[in-house]
Amino acid sequence: MEETQNIVLQITDTVSGRRCALRIDPVDSRLPLGRLLDQYLKSPPFDRLKAEKRITSESAETLASIQDLVYISADDGRLHGMFSGIVFKQGLLDLSMEEPPQIELIRLDDKEALLIDLAIDRTSVDYDRNWVGFNTRRWARHADLYSAFVLECLEEEFGPAEAQDLLEPDSTDSSLKLVQALAKRIWDADFENYSRFVGRSLVYKSGDETVRSIIDGSGGICSEKVQALKFLTDHYGLKSEYVLAGADVPQPVPEAKLRELLTTFDFRFAKRYMRYWQHTALLYTVDGTSALVDATNGNIPFLFLQDSSADQLLGYDSKAPVRVKMAVNEEDFYYHRVSQDIPESLYFAMEGWVPYVDLVQVFDNELGLYISKDFMVTPIVFRNSETFDRIKRQYLNVCERAGLQCSISADWDLDPELGQRFAEQEPLVAEKVLLAKEHLLDRYDDCHGAGHEARLVVIGLSN
Repeated sequence: MEETQNIVLQITDTVSGRRCALRIDPVDSRLPLGRLLDQYLKSPPFDRLKAEKRITSESAETLASIQDLVYISADDGRLHGMFSGIVFKQGLLDLSMEEPPQIELIRLDDKEALLIDLAIDRTSVDYDRNWVGFNTRRWARHADLYSAFVLECLEEEFGPAEAQDLLEPDSTDSSLKLVQALAKRIWDADFENYSRFVGRSLVYKSGDETVRSIIDGSGGICSEKVQALKFLTDHYGLKSEYVLAGADVPQPVPEAKLRELLTTFDFRFAKRYMRYWQHTALLYTVDGTSALVDATNGNIPFLFLQDSSADQLLGYDSKAPVRVKMAVNEEDFYYHRVSQDIPESLYFAMEGWVPYVDLVQVFDNELGLYISKDFMVTPIVFRNSETFDRIKRQYLNVCERAGLQCSISADWDLDPELGQRFAEQEPLVAEKVLLAKEHLLDRYDDCHGAGHEARLVVIGLSN
């Protein structure tokens, strides 16, 4: 083997679909797998690899994310051993940590290169993430970016002078002001699924990834936005817990059944239970003051309710609902306090354990690609004209009964008048929606078989 030969290490997390690649030192290609991972996954020399152009910034970001999926984090963010149950594979072969992995010859940019192709199988890993350490590591990775975002939110809400004081909240009032400013900024961000199919195309974003999506001008769905808010406020030492919510479910949460679903992933006859985690919010406790915060949007009103107002929605014996118009229909949403292992396990599962969770959110949960107070944009995916015509009629009939405008493109475009109004009002969103087609269809074909085509539906939600 030539010592000067390019040797590429590619690592793929099969659960989340994250993949990175880097060039390694030729001598390291002979290392046993365990030592190779210590060198390039657990403790990679990021600065040197970037300086020598052996890893791209995008691959470095992905590699750092994969670290947190493979190794256990302490509260201070330091990495320890691997999670129990992790297996590394090459093809169908399980790899031993004591043996060097196989190397194959490939073509890379019209040149020959040697590839070590590793796949991470996490299907036997339990729900044992240390969320404190996970988020500590994620904050440290881009601390300046997140700090600047927090300051910008505070300045927008309270002005530059007060913003500086609120960066170090020292009272109940200042702590709640910090939460409110961040929550409002996150609520204002796009309620969208399009980012699952453009850019990095993550099937589900963690809290830090959602903050970065918001900074970049996009957003996320409810559970992503709630994790984003908690990620930020946890850094400032503010105590909060996840709250689950759902339409027309005033009864207590069936916690045992939800835990069972997160073990079996058998959702065939579980629709009545799954409504309990249809939506999510946060409950803060600051010096004895409680605040229920819903920062998700998607036509759900911004909530920042304190003490007795929060208790009205969260009471155990009786509780008031929040009336929500979800696109066409109005529904009563009920909020529930719940054991925290349930939402934490749910969010962990949605990072890739739930099969095709990106498609589930778009189609099964009927969130489409984008929802605002004025528009909902959603795809129709079909194999033949009969199916397309049937679904098209369904959309037109439902919208007509509701008194809403609806246009359906003859191609994946925004040519009809309503689509043009949407594009004029939200040009950046429109651009990302149009870019989403290719990956959306790839995912749909992968899930349901090849041969699908897609069109866009635009619904006007403001009469």
